Amino acid sequence: MTQRESMAYDVVIVGAGPSGLSASIRLAQLAQEQGQELTICVVEKGSEVGAHILSGAVIETRALDELLPDWQALGAPLTTPVIKDELYLLQDQQKAVQLPGLLIPKTMHNAHLGDKTNYVVSLGNLCRWLGQQAEALGVEIYPGFSAAEVVFNDDGAVAGVTTGDMGVAADGQPKEGMYTPGMNLLGKYTIFAEGCRGSLGKQLYQRFELDKDADAQHYGIGLKELWDVPADKHQPGLVLHGAGWPLTGAGKDATGGGFFLYHAENQQVVVGLIVDLNYSNPWLNPYDEFQTLKHHPVLAQYLEGGKRVSYGARAIAKGGLNALPKMHFPGGLLSGCNAGTLNAAKIKGTHTAMKTGMLAAEEVFAAIAAGDEGGKDLCGYALRFEASWVYEELHATRNFGPALHKFGTLIGGAFNFVDQNIFNGKLPFTLHDNHLDFAQMKPVTECVKIEYPKPDGVLSFDKLTSVFLSNTFHEEDQPCHLTLKDASVPMASNWPKYAEPAQRYCPAGVYEVIESDGANKLQINGQNCLHCKTCDIKDPAQNINWVTPEGSGGPNYPNM
Repeated sequence: MTQRESMAYDVVIVGAGPSGLSASIRLAQLAQEQGQELTICVVEKGSEVGAHILSGAVIETRALDELLPDWQALGAPLTTPVIKDELYLLQDQQKAVQLPGLLIPKTMHNAHLGDKTNYVVSLGNLCRWLGQQAEALGVEIYPGFSAAEVVFNDDGAVAGVTTGDMGVAADGQPKEGMYTPGMNLLGKYTIFAEGCRGSLGKQLYQRFELDKDADAQHYGIGLKELWDVPADKHQPGLVLHGAGWPLTGAGKDATGGGFFLYHAENQQVVVGLIVDLNYSNPWLNPYDEFQTLKHHPVLAQYLEGGKRVSYGARAIAKGGLNALPKMHFPGGLLSGCNAGTLNAAKIKGTHTAMKTGMLAAEEVFAAIAAGDEGGKDLCGYALRFEASWVYEELHATRNFGPALHKFGTLIGGAFNFVDQNIFNGKLPFTLHDNHLDFAQMKPVTECVKIEYPKPDGVLSFDKLTSVFLSNTFHEEDQPCHLTLKDASVPMASNWPKYAEPAQRYCPAGVYEVIESDGANKLQINGQNCLHCKTCDIKDPAQNINWVTPEGSGGPNYPNM
C-alpha cells in the first residue's frame, strides 16, 4: 500500500467554485468575528481557480451582497448590468416570435428588478476574485490537485479526502523519477462542492443513500462559446433567451432545452445552448444542434463579422427542489450543484450555490466552536437550509421543470406562467418527474436519423477545432479517467441498439467508433475531455464512470 502523508485541517472543502469559495470565506469571517483560530483548506482539480468554471452567466447578487457587502469597493468583476432582456420562440431556421414581457414567467426576467440588478459576468473570473478574497482571509487554496478518494474513519464517518497520485503511467505503474503519491487532507468536517455530478459526491450518494427519498435528478448539457464582436453589434447588458428550433420532436419525444446570448463587456458576446439530457433520439448530437442554432438570424445578427475565442461544455443539474438529496451525513456536507441547487426557472445557480456554501459554513463553524471534534452528522444544516431564501425560492419553482417535461415547451410554458405570475409558485400541488434521463433513449430503429449541415468555419465549427479553443490538456501517458464497468458493452449492446450514442452526446470527440482488425471498437480519446460529465449521465447502459484524472488536467477556460 502507498504510504501517504497527511495534513490536518479544521475544515476541508472540495472544489473552488462559487459554493466552495463562499463556504471558505464565510468560515474565515466567522472565525475572525469570534476571535478563533480555524484552519481551512480548499482543494481544486483545475490548474488554477476558475480554470474549470463554465456558466452562462447572468447572476443575481443576493448571496454576494450577504457574503461581501462591499464587493463593489473590493473590485468584484461585475461591471455589466442587464439593461434589457428578450425571449424568443424559434419556429424554424428563419422565423421566430419574440414573446412580450407580460407573457413571460417572472422568474425569467433579468432587467428592471426594482432595486436589484442582475449582471452579465464571467463566472470563472468571479471565482478567481473570490479566491483572492478567501486567501486574504487566511484560507489555503491548492489548485492542481484532484480530490480522488474520500477518507473514512473507522466508524464510517467522512474524515477528509485523498488527492490523486501524480506521475502514474497509463498501465498504472509509477513513472520513474516522476511519481508522487497523493496526500490525505483530513478535516473535522468536509464540504463537498464539486459541482454537478461530482465524482466523490456520486460515491457519497450511494454510500449514505442520500437520494433515496428524492425524485430522480434531471440534467442538461450546456455548451458555450465566447465571441469578440464588432462594436456596432455590441449592446452591453442585452440578454437573449429562447427555445424551439433546432431542437426537434413533439410530445414525449420532444427535446427540451433553450439558448442564451448575452452581451458582456469589452465587445464580447457569450452564446450557448442547453439541451435536456432526457432526450430520446440517439441520433441527436447536442454539439451539432448548437452549431446549427447559431445560423438563425436572431443569433447570427450579433455573431457575423465576429471571432470565436473560446469554447466549453458542462452538465448542469436541473431537477430542483424535488430532486434534492439529503445534504448532510457523518463528517460531511454537500453544497451547491453537487447537491443540485440550481434554479432552472431562473436559469441561474450561482446565487443558490453561494448561499448553500455559506449555510454549510455556518453549520460547521457552530459545531467546531462548540467543541465538536468532527465526524458527526450535522442535521442542523437541513434546518438552516429549510429556513433560508434558497429553499423558499426552490419551493416556489418546484413545478417548473416537471411541467416542461410533462407538457412540452408551449403548454408547459403556459402552465409555468400561471404558476409563477398568478399564483407566485403557491399552487397546492407538486408535479413530479421520476423518469431517469439515461433511460429515455429509444433504439435507432424507432427514430429518424438527424442529418446535420457541415460547419462553415464562420459561424459553425467542428468539434476538434472547438476543443482546441478550450485549452484542454491531459498528460497522455496516464490512466484513462473515463472508465468502463464492462468493456464489452459499447459494441455488444450500445452499438446495435443505439449506434453507440457516446460518439454524439460527447461535446469533445472523446468517444469514437473505429475499425480495428476488421471489427468496430470504441476508442476513448481521454485527452480531449472537457470534464462535462455528460457521458457519466447519459450512457444508456450506465457503463461509463467518470473519475478524476491527474491534477491540473482538463480545460483551462479564460474569461468563461
